[in-house]
Amino acid sequence: MKIKRMNGMAAVVVLALAMWPMPATAKDFASWLQQLRRDAVAQGVSQQTVDAALTDSLQPIPRIIELDRKQPEKTRTFAQYVESVVSADRRDKGRTRYLNNKQLLTEIGDKYGVDPATIVALWGVETSYGAITGGYNIINALATLAYDGRRADFFRAELIKALQIVDGKHIDLADFKGSWAGAMGQCQFMPSSFMRYAVDHDGDGRRDIWATQADVFASAANYLAESGWKRGQSWGHEVQTPKNISRDLVGLDKEYPLSFWRGQNIRGLAGQPVADDAVLKASLVQPDGPSGRSFLVYDNYKVIMKWNKSTYFATSVGLLSDHIRSGKSVSVAKPKAKASSPAPVTAVPATVTTPADFNN
Repeated sequence: MKIKRMNGMAAVVVLALAMWPMPATAKDFASWLQQLRRDAVAQGVSQQTVDAALTDSLQPIPRIIELDRKQPEKTRTFAQYVESVVSADRRDKGRTRYLNNKQLLTEIGDKYGVDPATIVALWGVETSYGAITGGYNIINALATLAYDGRRADFFRAELIKALQIVDGKHIDLADFKGSWAGAMGQCQFMPSSFMRYAVDHDGDGRRDIWATQADVFASAANYLAESGWKRGQSWGHEVQTPKNISRDLVGLDKEYPLSFWRGQNIRGLAGQPVADDAVLKASLVQPDGPSGRSFLVYDNYKVIMKWNKSTYFATSVGLLSDHIRSGKSVSVAKPKAKASSPAPVTAVPATVTTPADFNN
């Protein structure tokens, strides 16, 4: 019997199968790879590097395709995220790394106008201070993603830049490893970010974000500086908000002078009022919604968001930097308000220092 119509569910299944990318054949990939080699040479990559990096043995990695297609799900609250990312161990290690590299961080912080503690915090959150940088071959990972097709143009461009990085002798091909998505080194730059922001701070002719501490710190600092970091300004502060505060006031797209927030009865954790400043603007962020913690954040918070567009990430970096800078836990538990009148919350609290203050 000839079936003329399908029921709704069958039609959905057929449509889904039609849209699902079919496995590539070896011949398909070989042809694609051959064209990639020609394109890389046309964009200035030496034939020697192309031959060494894009060998016939190169094949797509199924696990990377699986990871790329997997839709992320919010499985952790902000409280759980902070507990993991800004753990006691990471806070302690961050403070130690900060003190051990104080002279170098002072030099770099002063040069780029960026808070050294934030540099260390980014280093800690991204790769646990260089301990976890990824074990995937960068060329193979990017070739897989460029060929797979979902974001082919983006990853193909990143792959060409990765070949240029090898060609520039910044890293040996055998050591060119990173995350499954192509992020590399101790500061986890994509190849395009490397080309734009990586710095050869020690002057050895290589921008080594994999093993040279000076280059890692300076590259992170340069990224923040180029993204608009304001010298001497805090990222933000945890605050207390009235229970009836309007949800219309929450979000990075809502920015008001501190005097406005003072009028909304926003207070610091010790009960101090927000500074009566009609010029400096801040946004109210609640990563976990109205039932969670609240933060007044400034322009430098938005700079951290350019690194990673996540309020979980940016707030955790800020909190970790506070601890690294002061050597004690900051904004972990809400203390009881003191009887005396505490100082107003301002954009640059006493615990925040500018790079020049690290010369002592």
